[in-house]
Amino acid sequence: MSVHATPNPTSEVDPTTVTATEVVLPGIVEPDGLHVHRRRLPPPGTGQVHLTMEATGVSFAEQQMRRGKYFDQPPFPFVPGYDVVGTVTAVGPDLDPTLVGRRFAVLTKTGGWASTLLVDAADLVPVPAALDPAEAETVVVNGITAFQMLHRKAHIRAGQTVLVHGANGGVGSTLVQLARHAGVRVIGTASPRHTDAVQALGAEPVDYNDPDLPGRVRELAPGGVDAVFDHVGGPGLVDSFSLLARGGTLVSYGSAATKDDAGNSRLPILTLFARLLIWNLLPNGRHASFFNIWAGRRRRERFQARLRSDLTAVFNLLAAGVLTAQVAARLPLDQAAAALRLAESRTVVGKVVLLPPAPTA
Repeated sequence: MSVHATPNPTSEVDPTTVTATEVVLPGIVEPDGLHVHRRRLPPPGTGQVHLTMEATGVSFAEQQMRRGKYFDQPPFPFVPGYDVVGTVTAVGPDLDPTLVGRRFAVLTKTGGWASTLLVDAADLVPVPAALDPAEAETVVVNGITAFQMLHRKAHIRAGQTVLVHGANGGVGSTLVQLARHAGVRVIGTASPRHTDAVQALGAEPVDYNDPDLPGRVRELAPGGVDAVFDHVGGPGLVDSFSLLARGGTLVSYGSAATKDDAGNSRLPILTLFARLLIWNLLPNGRHASFFNIWAGRRRRERFQARLRSDLTAVFNLLAAGVLTAQVAARLPLDQAAAALRLAESRTVVGKVVLLPPAPTA
């Protein structure tokens, strides 16, 4: 990673004039092609705050973005980072000054890989004081995604059986725990190296490399499963749909299988959408849907209220010990390249977390 420093004589102690360290994705590069950049942030405006990052994370979205394969990523260059946990250090002129010093989470989609962010106060979700910031970070985008897919898309009920692909991953491990808490039986796919970890979460592991993966799942659930949560996409999506029991729901939320495919980044997702639409038109008693965490954002107040409610529920479960945070590793922000390589290695359980950079002399 290369460093691009912007001269700034102003001390970072000044709460209204801050120099932020940011990790910039300049284009389609390998992880070592990331840049560390420093720039001055303006003071918070109306409805805005400075949020000093305590933890941010490496999600699958950033892995796609560095390949130029995320469906609606911004033009290069930009700062990645889907979510952040941090402390408010300055507020806009119209906001309550008692926000300063309090810890919040925010869903950013991009911009999170920074030491300080300028964000809208309306997007902040309080984080319980007892939670470790890195542990809380693991359930922001992952927790919202898992919670809403389970309860707002699949509408799971106690006694049902579900299949979770990638049960060792950030979203997958959260899905398993939330489903088990709801009284649901979970079959989870993962590599053999993660069998013990998946079992410890409460799922029945299946080797995702098994050439007869569908057959193995049918052995465990002869009547089919009530829901499948699939981030893989590609040809395997057909198997996921075929494993549903009558009345079951397939929730697709990504296309990991096509992340390295050449060509238009939108084509795999559009193909996936078309397939889901066709399945829903067939009289087979099963349903298929695509989960987009940003759906409904045009109705901003309703979107924010739902997000705040769902993430608060997840934080409360984490604080109560019902959920166990799956922190795969903790690395400083200026080691984002190493963090991204680790996340892409598929050797970890849970989420790789980035922490504030070490202070400069």
